[in-house]
Amino acid sequence: MQLAWKPLCLCFAFALPLSAFAERSLESALDDPAVQAGLAQIDATQMLAAEQLVEIGAIISPSGQEHERADAVAALMRQAGLQDVQISGAPNVTGRIPGRSGKALVFVATLDDLATVAEHQRAAGTPPRIVEDRVVGPGTNTSLTTVALISAARALVEQGFSPEHDIVFAAVAEEETGLRGMRALYEEYQDRAFAFVDVLGEGRGLSYGALGIHWWRVHAFGPAGHTLNGGLPNVNQAIGRAIDRILQIDDPQRFDDRRTRLNVAVLNSGAVFNHKPETGWFSLDVRSLDPEHIENMERKTRDILDTVSSELGIRFEMEEVSKTPPGQIEGARESSLVENSIAISDYLGTSPNLSNAGSANLNIAIAGGTLSIAISSERGGQRGFADEWASIPEMQRTAKHVFLTAITQANAE
Repeated sequence: MQLAWKPLCLCFAFALPLSAFAERSLESALDDPAVQAGLAQIDATQMLAAEQLVEIGAIISPSGQEHERADAVAALMRQAGLQDVQISGAPNVTGRIPGRSGKALVFVATLDDLATVAEHQRAAGTPPRIVEDRVVGPGTNTSLTTVALISAARALVEQGFSPEHDIVFAAVAEEETGLRGMRALYEEYQDRAFAFVDVLGEGRGLSYGALGIHWWRVHAFGPAGHTLNGGLPNVNQAIGRAIDRILQIDDPQRFDDRRTRLNVAVLNSGAVFNHKPETGWFSLDVRSLDPEHIENMERKTRDILDTVSSELGIRFEMEEVSKTPPGQIEGARESSLVENSIAISDYLGTSPNLSNAGSANLNIAIAGGTLSIAISSERGGQRGFADEWASIPEMQRTAKHVFLTAITQANAE
């Protein structure tokens, strides 16, 4: 597919300004020439969006090192016409279309990338490239959502949308390593935001509740020694015994309907064949819709570690890696935000799979009691690999979903 960016003449006569409507149904919005003009503008600036994805995707931005990408995103937000663009210490980048009520609808995209993506970017040595309907190269898949936000914002600004409530566009840091940026954003907006929309794709998936996820690194400490004189106790014996018992915790079977899960995925100890290691560690991934199930599995894990320690003389410590809080908002499924998002996905040809178990930036807002959704999709393919790519059509549909959500919800009470 050949892409072309051609300027679009937006010469329409509007019967009413967009700001004249209260909360709008999608049907009424799509009947408005201004809304159709905005959707047409997103189509017409497809190549511009693809080029911006090349620019943003080329910037190496693992969690904790997002400042260069933040600067570039802020520049693009200003070019799109957003007001009050700023970079916080997280660093988060925010810009807005000002409203009148003092309330805000907040759209969120992820600024950072996986550490493996950064490694592939360095190894590639060249920026991503546009190939037919894809932007190919490490760093493109996640950044698709940030560029989609900017495309939607540009269309809203160009159409002169003057909302009742602020429309805030945010690219947040450290989503991959503890949601630090979202925590800072929520602290800033929790008293003003009536909803958050976590933009993870075009809307094939729609989450309105939050799955709790706790990650731990369990360290073991014991005496070192050579194979010939090492003997017992042995750190690896203790790790193995502890893992075997932890994986027999039966909460995941008893509370399967609450998405209760427990997993050990990573083991690390020792370096050579003939040396008994002094330290080692293993990962622990604990999940549930209910905080009490998470707490119960963690309590059982600590009891197991204490027992193994007393049996073998090996000391354990649990190091918290990240905690993503669970939460459910009463009436979320029936809210206009969710219903409109379903209608938008249907209109865009991607009827969503619904879930009350999201696990991304929306978790922070939901745990704080603020209505939030996540719209998601695959975005492309091979994320985290050297041949990663992003889909330009999916980026365009994501931008349209954001645009239509702003149109239908930014005057909501």
